[in-house]
Amino acid sequence: QVNLVESGGGSVQAGGSLELSCAVSGRTSNTYAVAWFRQISGGQREYVARLGWNSDNTDYAWFTEGRFTISRDNAKTTVHLQMNSLKVEDTAVYYCAASNLAGARGADLYNNWGQGTQVTVSS
Repeated sequence: QVNLVESGGGSVQAGGSLELSCAVSGRTSNTYAVAWFRQISGGQREYVARLGWNSDNTDYAWFTEGRFTISRDNAKTTVHLQMNSLKVEDTAVYYCAASNLAGARGADLYNNWGQGTQVTVSS
C-alpha cells in the first residue's frame, strides 16, 4: 500500500504562487510514476503533471507549461508541485496519485490517491 497525503493548498490571488506537497510513504516497490491531478467542482479529474518515480523524468499537461513544476526530495518522501502565475481557472481540488505505469496520464491508471487539497485562485 502506498500512502499519499497532500498539503499546501489555500487561497491566492490570480498571478500568485502556491506550492503543494505530497508526502509519500508505505510500499512503493510497484510505483513507477507519481502524478498530480485536479478536479474542478462538478468535473472529472484532470491530469496536471507526472514524475517518474525512478527516473525523475517529468511530464506536464499543456496548460501548465512555464507555470508549474513537479519535483521531489532526494529521499523520495515528498513530491512537490510548484505553481506560479496562477489563474482563476486553476481553482480545483488537487490530488496526488501513484501508478505502476511509468507513462500514465489517465486517472484510471492510478491506483493510489491522496485525499486532495483545495486550491482557490481569485481575481
